[in-house]
This record gives sequence, structure tokens and C-alpha cells, in this order.
Amino acid sequence: MSLRALVLTGFGVNCEAESKHSIEKSGGSADILHLNKLLKDPGMLKDYNMLLLPGGFSFGDDLGSGKVFSNKMKFRLRHQLEEFVSDNNLVFGICNGFQMLVKMGLLPEPDFVQRTSIIANDSGHFEDRWVILKGNPDSPCIFTKGIEYLLVPVRHGEGKFVPGDDSVLDGLNRKNLVVFRYTDEGGRPAGYPYNPNGSVENIAGICDKTGRIFGMMPHPEAFNIIENCPYWIRGTVKEPYGLRIFRNAVEYFKK
Repeated sequence: MSLRALVLTGFGVNCEAESKHSIEKSGGSADILHLNKLLKDPGMLKDYNMLLLPGGFSFGDDLGSGKVFSNKMKFRLRHQLEEFVSDNNLVFGICNGFQMLVKMGLLPEPDFVQRTSIIANDSGHFEDRWVILKGNPDSPCIFTKGIEYLLVPVRHGEGKFVPGDDSVLDGLNRKNLVVFRYTDEGGRPAGYPYNPNGSVENIAGICDKTGRIFGMMPHPEAFNIIENCPYWIRGTVKEPYGLRIFRNAVEYFKK
């Protein structure tokens, strides 16, 4: 079996081309589709085994980042999404897509109940910088197997991850659903600018208990050639590290 991804776009999503390219460069196939077309024919989802929600600024972040786009999916595609998830398929949300997943209630549990949110950066402005992520080796996440650290960019104005309450945060930690945390160069938890948005406990990405639904704020699809990284000229960047995420997805279906 090979990876066949549906990359949704429309209404201000703007990272669909990078996402498609990263999937195809990693050995999978991908189609870009406007959300309205999927709403018109939800059965199209059955032609794919991975759904990718890319970054961008859907609906201008009105009512909060990702809220309108996620509501369209939640209230018009809920049955199809439930079937898609139960069929052992993959769901991946990046930046605006991560915001959608938590606000429609597919993360941290795919029951369409919102337990966490992503809100405005503590800095009060848009953040565009490279960050270091530390992976959780005990996480069940399919996408991050074997990834100890990851260097990738962020570009967001609303990236602060917050749990609904202490019990939600405790559940994320206890079940190892926190996949990535922001760190400094020494792999230590650190504040701004290493944590670019003020996320609680430096959380940069989470998954569900199956590891098949995953969301992260930084952009792995934006590191698909070594020249994407400003440090490549030093000769220390040997590969486009962002592609590791997509290669793991491809390998999941091969196995």
C-alpha cells in the first residue's frame, strides 16, 4: 500500500503546494482539493489514506485561527471524518491545520470535543524564525518515529498551545501525547525566543492515542531542500530535516 494524501486548501490556506511537494518528494502521492469540492462530494475522502490540513490564514483568522474552517468540517463532514479515522488512516495538521484539529476536536481525542486551544503569541506579534524541537521517544506518533530533534521554521501569529485545564495537560503528559517541545540549542526547555509563542510547557505538537492523528505548529513542509535553511551555507545541514515527518508517513503504509 502507498500513501495517497488529500491536501485541503481554500479560504486563505497557503501552504498546500509545499505540502504536496514534500509528500511526493518523500515517496507518496498527493492531490490538492478545495474544501468546497469536498463538502459537495464527501465521498471523495474514501479515495485517500491521509488527510493533510496545511498552514495559512484561513478566513483571515476571524473568530480565532482555524475556527471557521474547522467548523465547516466538523458540522458538514463529521460522519466522513469519523469513518476516515476508524479506517486506520492518517490525519496531519500543520500550523493553521493544527489549529483546526484542536478546535474541531480531533485532537487530543477524535470525538469532536474541544479540549485545548491555540491562541495569540505572548510576544503580541507574528513570529517568523527557526526553532529546535525535541521529540518524545515514548510517543505513539506515527509521523515522528526515530526523530530525536528537529530543526524547522515557524511562521504564525497565533501559536500558543493551551490546555483546557490541568486535567487535560496531565492526560497529555501521562499518555505521552505531547510529541514535540521547543528547546534551546542544548536540548533544554527554554523561554522566548526558543519558545516563540509562549506555549504551555513548551508544547509544539501533540497526537492522539493511536499516533495516527498529529498536529504541530512549526512547518516541516517548509524544509524540503537544504537551501530552505539559513544555516545550510555553513555546511552543517546535510538533509532537509522536515521531510523526515513525511517519510515516516510513507513508511507507515508500506508496512
